[in-house]
Formats: sequence, C-alpha cells, structure tokens
Amino acid sequence: MQERQTTVDEALREATIAVLRERGWEGLTLERVAEVVGRARSTLWRQGLTVPLLIEALVGELAGDFRETMYPILTSGGSGRDRLERGLAALCSLLERHLPLMLATDEAFHQEAAPGEPPNYLHPFIQFLREGESDGSLAPGDDVVAAADVAFNAVAWPYVHLRARHGWPAAKTENRVVGVVLNGLASAPHSSNRRKERS
Repeated sequence: MQERQTTVDEALREATIAVLRERGWEGLTLERVAEVVGRARSTLWRQGLTVPLLIEALVGELAGDFRETMYPILTSGGSGRDRLERGLAALCSLLERHLPLMLATDEAFHQEAAPGEPPNYLHPFIQFLREGESDGSLAPGDDVVAAADVAFNAVAWPYVHLRARHGWPAAKTENRVVGVVLNGLASAPHSSNRRKERS
C-alpha cells in the first residue's frame, strides 16, 4: 500500500496563511484552503492533509526556528542585558522570516507547536532578565515573568507593524524598537509621573 503524502508545500503554506488572515484559527478549514490553493479538497484529504497538520506545519516551523535562533544566545556569555539585547534582536530576525504569518494572525505564538506541547516563547527572556537582575545590568522589577512578557510583545508587534504597514527597512526597525524597549525614551525615570499598575 502506498503511503500518503503529508508534506505541506509552499503553496499550501501560503494558502493556509491567507485563510488565517481571512478567517482566523477558528475559521481555518481544509475546504477553504483547497479553494485558495486551487486544488480539490478530496485531493488534499487523499494526501493525508488535515487542518491540524497544516497548523503544525506553520507553528512547528516557527517554534523550531525560535529554538534554533535562541539556543546560541542561551549558551553564550555576557551580562543579562547583553544577552537580552541579542535575544530581542534575534526575535526581530525571526519575525522577519515569518512576517506573512505574523501579519495574518497575532496568535501564532499561542498555538501548540505539536499536540501536548504548549508554547514557551518567554523562557529565554525570563532567563536573561533574571541574570540581568542578578548581575545588576537590568532592573525588571518585582515580576520577572511579566517584564519578559512585556519585552517580548513590545518588540514583536511594533516590529511587525512598522515593517509591514510603514515600510521601514528591517535594520532600522530592529534598532529603533529594541532600543526603545531596552533604553526607554526618558533620560531618567520620574516616579511622580508614572501610573501605578492596577491589579
């Protein structure tokens, strides 16, 4: 018996992203992907393709790319701040490689890369912040996880928006966004003007 082909080729990837942009994760169907790619749904089904496989192809590649991108930084030297800066710059490079997916949905980082494999994209940034707090190069405050969450998202979505909607060059976007997140805009904090975080 011949094995079914379950490879998600580039045309299918692009069609899946187009349907995500159009309908979101809940509206992603094999039938609609088939329509967009110009193939019969029965053809995709006979190849063994399913919606979970299409999602896994996109999200699994993103997760794998993230791990490969962050590993050299996690195993490198330097202060917590140095490693955080390199990590945020690497995040921008990752976003650049997956820009069509990022433009289609802001929930790609919240999907399981594989069944039973919850996303864990904050881990490197939590580590960098803890190291920076320990060596005195960073001051993440009383909630390191929240600080990592803010740093990740404060880089990710402005990068995507400025690249795709404003047409900024990649290098300029990375430098500006990472610079603001790392260094802020004020020359010194003024505690009297800062809003207190509400619980």
